[in-house]
Amino acid sequence: MRWPSLWASYPSQQDEVSKELGTNTSQTPGEALDSFLSTSKSASTLPPSRKSTDWSSFLTTTPSQLFFARENILPTAVLTGTCLAFYAFYRSYLRRIPVAGNISPGFFRKRSLVGRVTSVGDGDNFRVFHTPGGRLAGWGWLPWRRVPKEKKELKNKTIHIRLAGVDAPELAHFGRPPQPFSQEALTWLTDYVLNRRIRAYVYKRDQYDRVVATVYIWKGLLRRDVGLQMLRAGLATVYEAKSGAEFGVGLEEKYRKAEWWAKLRKKGMWAATKKNFESPREYKTRHGSETTVEAAKGK
Repeated sequence: MRWPSLWASYPSQQDEVSKELGTNTSQTPGEALDSFLSTSKSASTLPPSRKSTDWSSFLTTTPSQLFFARENILPTAVLTGTCLAFYAFYRSYLRRIPVAGNISPGFFRKRSLVGRVTSVGDGDNFRVFHTPGGRLAGWGWLPWRRVPKEKKELKNKTIHIRLAGVDAPELAHFGRPPQPFSQEALTWLTDYVLNRRIRAYVYKRDQYDRVVATVYIWKGLLRRDVGLQMLRAGLATVYEAKSGAEFGVGLEEKYRKAEWWAKLRKKGMWAATKKNFESPREYKTRHGSETTVEAAKGK
């Protein structure tokens, strides 16, 4: 819209001015100007949605007034709650645990760990690189979610796992001779779990900074209990201790049945004659305290 010409030279122009200003042609130029200004003032009484922003009042508003404004409270609460919920989910399910010492006490007997086995140290313990969330969280296919392969890259980044409820033949430690079938047990466990993804249901951390856990591995479409399979192969015995033996819920009876089955069929170490047979527990007793032998295994 063009600005009205307040001083018209011709009658036709005066008629246009009269229509625009809402005046008649008999008004003088000064009267016409006053009428135009009064019309502009009436425009300021339009509804708030059509008024211009009052920037001076906005700039003088304090942050607390903006934060506690009714229209801001609900979005702020929703955003804050969402951030807190995401952080709690991350800490519980997506945060990587580098070593056993970083597992909080509340984690034991309630949660499980998913990871990849990076090394096997003995017939009943190995090291795991924790991969929280598994493949759903990108482990194994996202470039920044790769499990290190070099030993120096894995230093202080793996959790030492001790299989719960089983005891494998002892390797040579501190000048002591190896127990029969100790190498066979080590080879079997290495072939079974090394570089494989496992899930460990954790029970406690022992005095050697190992996590005692029941470990499962997928073989095809079936989930296998690693300790149970060792017992069936005759390469481990049910763990016997005066105190502190750990089994998962309902697993002790299953483990003892598997041991009985291996004995009956003379599998693995049970192939030896009764006279020459020595269990891991008996070996530890004969060669000194269990603490010394277990400490060597924990290294």
